[in-house]
Amino acid sequence: MLPSPVEVPHARRRTQRGFTLIELITVVTIVAILAAIATPYFRDFILGQRIRAAGYEIVSALIYARSEAIKRNSGVTVAAATGGWQNGWTVTSGAITLSQHEALQGLTMTGPVAGLVYNGNGRLAATISPFGISAANSSAPQRCINVDLSGLPSSQAGSC
Repeated sequence: MLPSPVEVPHARRRTQRGFTLIELITVVTIVAILAAIATPYFRDFILGQRIRAAGYEIVSALIYARSEAIKRNSGVTVAAATGGWQNGWTVTSGAITLSQHEALQGLTMTGPVAGLVYNGNGRLAATISPFGISAANSSAPQRCINVDLSGLPSSQAGSC
């Protein structure tokens, strides 16, 4: 026996699934509000990670320069690129460029103006000022890299 025409639309309504337009608009509004709240914190988080990564990159370059000075038993220089440390740096031994690092986009980096020189024994030729890394207009923590006279660098959060 066939169902009556009145029963068929009622049966279809029960099997249909989905969201109403009001439910969809409510969810989209809530997601937009949460995204607007989270965006500034996420921006500072990303900048903080970039500052930390830049600090580890300069520490890595300093450790590399120290080990090359010991290996070659000659002076190795770490010098800022033209325009300052935030534009990159090079590690050289005499006229040989051992490594180069590119610019740090969006970050400010300060360090010894004349660069630093590792002697053949791995020690610094002179006392240097610390490196500082920060981002302008951000509450992201700054980073400070100190190098002791033995030539070992250390990185820590905070200003120099």
